[in-house]
Amino acid sequence: MGGSSSTGRGKTKGSSPLAMTPVEEVDISAVRYKPPTLQAPHLTGFSLRAFVWLMESPLLGPLITSVLKSQNNMPQTLQQTVIPERPMYYPEYPPQDTEPGVVLVGEDRHPVERVHEALQYLPSYDPSVRWATEEKLPFLYWKIRDFAHAYSSGITTPSVVAEHVIAGVEEWNNKKPPMPMLIYFNADDLRRQAEASTKRFEQGNPMSILDGIFVAIKDDIDCFPYPTKGATTFFDQIHTVEKDAVCVARLRKCGVIFIGKANMHELGLGVTGNNPNYGTARNPHSVDRYTGGSSSGPAALVSSGLCSVAIGTDGGGSVRIPSALCGIVGFKTTYGRTDMTGVLCDSGTVEVASPLTSSVEDAMLVYFAIAGSRPMDKLTLRPSPLCVPNLLSPDNSNILGSVKIGKYTEWFHDVSDREISSTCEDALKLLCNTFGCQIEEIILPELEEMRTAHVVSIGSESFCDLNPHYKAGRRTEFTLDTRTSLALFGSFSSTDYVASQCIRRRIMHYHMEAFKKVDFIATPTTGMTAPKIPPSALKSGESDYVVSAYLMRFIIAGNLLGLPAITVPVGHDKQGLPIGLQLIGRPWDEASLLRVASAVEELCLKKRNRPSTFYDILKA
Repeated sequence: MGGSSSTGRGKTKGSSPLAMTPVEEVDISAVRYKPPTLQAPHLTGFSLRAFVWLMESPLLGPLITSVLKSQNNMPQTLQQTVIPERPMYYPEYPPQDTEPGVVLVGEDRHPVERVHEALQYLPSYDPSVRWATEEKLPFLYWKIRDFAHAYSSGITTPSVVAEHVIAGVEEWNNKKPPMPMLIYFNADDLRRQAEASTKRFEQGNPMSILDGIFVAIKDDIDCFPYPTKGATTFFDQIHTVEKDAVCVARLRKCGVIFIGKANMHELGLGVTGNNPNYGTARNPHSVDRYTGGSSSGPAALVSSGLCSVAIGTDGGGSVRIPSALCGIVGFKTTYGRTDMTGVLCDSGTVEVASPLTSSVEDAMLVYFAIAGSRPMDKLTLRPSPLCVPNLLSPDNSNILGSVKIGKYTEWFHDVSDREISSTCEDALKLLCNTFGCQIEEIILPELEEMRTAHVVSIGSESFCDLNPHYKAGRRTEFTLDTRTSLALFGSFSSTDYVASQCIRRRIMHYHMEAFKKVDFIATPTTGMTAPKIPPSALKSGESDYVVSAYLMRFIIAGNLLGLPAITVPVGHDKQGLPIGLQLIGRPWDEASLLRVASAVEELCLKKRNRPSTFYDILKA
């Protein structure tokens, strides 16, 4: 199997089933990487409609799903192999050492206090650099601190910026092709929020550095009084929003302005962002390309300049993939670090509400606003204390110099175009040459088994949440590619799910062994840059698991194992499409991850290009 260890399996004595070697006995040095060979049809239009009909057929459906799974070795892995490890039903982490060069923030403090504390350890802000010479600099997004300076110094007001946002949304909705970034948008409500923020600045009493910052919320996160549809046509009829999700409530306490509910791949069950219900969000760097998904609208909004921050959800790379394809920062925290109450899939074991921002600095500020585990997770996951990296410390360069970054070279270069991995490699070399940190070769066994375990885990958990509506006759109201996914997910058995959790424990072991040698694992964020949108996919959707596999190639450990991970833009391919570098950290080591990501971002700033579709809301 792709990415598997030839030493990890063997025949059991006197019987036919295969058996995995106990994970502690696997000779990792003997592992040989094999590129995965995923097989699935690419379908749009009539062929997709016909395939869905066959998949949902009581007679033919089980046969088709059986063939698809057999072609991808799923029965062999999950039902015909003895896995000696006990199941791990949610990420279990060994106790972690305190990170170097960090400051405790205090998870139970008010979000405003946490954000203020984080602000103290950022590099000093010089408005003259950002404003007086801005035209001479390479393309840079406006940061949260730029907006705060503009408001507090009277350059502009939240109300003025709100009008620019409204004009931008209306303009892009009327473009040909349209760029439907928002599913729910209320201009009058936006004006009311902006007016309240403007008054706070006039009175010299902004709530925090985030006051007046425009934020989009993905449509699977509750943001009162807006409806939550999950980008379906009906979910708001059966799901009543009575209050904010916890992460939204924490942002509201900081004075942010919510611009509406952002478009997404329906119910998050896809990584391209295709959505026939509300239109497919388009990539600001090339409007004939996908944004990636499922947080497609959030990524497009931030990339295009219409807001500084968006909150998405990442269950299968759904924040990191679109962030990488759209040339922005996507930061997924450790599973359990953020309270998921009020998110549609809050009962799953792979998903985290996460920020998409134009810079690492902004990701850090927003992270400290929304972070904080729910009480149950504090008991079961035992999170390490919430910390901020001290980027002002004289030891910061020395800490960066001591960093060891793990790279599984054969996997690292398994991309659709070597230009992607070479660009990421150049960014790592630049980091090492500047600070003196080291690249260490590592091996991560059973990568294909990890992919299988993830698809069964997220698929089973999603199907469990949606099955009552599916059985109640709502099936035909889902989009065709969602129905394809649900038909596949519904075919997974309890045996498949439990076996996947046994594999989760094995994969956790391999990653924890790697983290004994290195501090971070580096990969390209995606195995390809933004794919083209087939015109035939706009009306009825698209099913292309091969493209999805390329987009998800490097992101699965962050979800199946719950590890923190961040994507940072490091360049563009020959077509001008963004390339992201992913850094994966130890459990709860968000502060150290942000430190290294900030250094990478700073070194690669000149390699960022202005999107072809961009709206400057601060200077419009």
